[in-house]
Amino acid sequence: MFKIVQRQEMAGGTIVLNEIEAPLIAKKAKPGQFVILKANDAGERIPLTMADTDPVKGTITIIYMVVGKSTALFKSLKVGEGYQDVIGPLGKPTHLEKLGKVVCVGGGTGIAVLHPITRGLKEIGNEVVAIIGARSKDILILEDKMRAASHELHVCTDDGSYGHHGFVTDVLKEVLQKGGVKLVVAIGPVPMMKFVSKVTAEFQAPTMVSLNPIMVDGTGMCGGCRVTVGGETKFACVDGPEFDGHKVDFDELMRRLQAYCDDEKKCYNDFCTLQQA
Repeated sequence: MFKIVQRQEMAGGTIVLNEIEAPLIAKKAKPGQFVILKANDAGERIPLTMADTDPVKGTITIIYMVVGKSTALFKSLKVGEGYQDVIGPLGKPTHLEKLGKVVCVGGGTGIAVLHPITRGLKEIGNEVVAIIGARSKDILILEDKMRAASHELHVCTDDGSYGHHGFVTDVLKEVLQKGGVKLVVAIGPVPMMKFVSKVTAEFQAPTMVSLNPIMVDGTGMCGGCRVTVGGETKFACVDGPEFDGHKVDFDELMRRLQAYCDDEKKCYNDFCTLQQA
C-alpha cells in the first residue's frame, strides 16, 4: 500500500491534494512526469502528473479534481489509508533549459502540473512570467506557490471574481506583444491549451503543452493515449506527455476525450448513490 500522509481539500472539496509515501518514485521523478494510481482491486487505473516530490521524505504529491467515479473513490481515502498501486515515474521529464524570458500558463488543476516546471525554469536562471486562471476565485489553486516560483504572476478568472476578468490568453497576448519571449509552457484544459497555441503561433513563440488523453497501461502497449502531432501518431505515455503545441491536433484529442463521457457520468452517479445508501 502507498500510504497517504497528508490530505487537503481545496476549492470547496472539488479539488483534492494527496501527499503519498512512494520513496522509490520520489527519488527518481522529475518535473513533467506522471504516475498511474489505482485505489483498490476494483479501481480504475488513473494517470496523474505529479505536482511535487520530496525525495528526502520519500513522498510524491498529486492534485486532482473530482470529476468521475475513480476520482470520487480517491477522495474517499483518508490519511493513513492509501492506494493499492502507484506506478512511475512515467513519461519523459520536462526539458529544462536556460533560454531567457519564458511564460508559464496554467488553468484549473493544470496549475499543479505547471508548478514544478515553473520552479525549475526559474531555478536555472530564466526570467519567468506566470499566468494562471480559473473559472472563479473559489476554485483557483496554488497562487502563493506560483508567485514564489516565478518573477511575475498574473491571475485571471472567467467571471471576474479575482484578478483579470477574462481568459489567460488575454494576458498572454499582452506579454507576447512586449517581445523577448523564448518559450511558452501551457498546461490545463484542452481548449485552453489549443487557444494558447493559436495565440503563440501568431508571435512565432515556441510552445510546449502537456497532454492528458485517455490512458490505460502507461507503457505504450495499449495505444489508448494516441494523439496526432505534426501529422504523426504519438503515444502520450512514452513520447510525451509534453509536445509542441503548434503541431498538436487538439480537435481530435477533444473528440477522443469525450468518447466515454456518458458512461463516466453513469458510473459516477451510481457510485454516489451507493455511497449515500
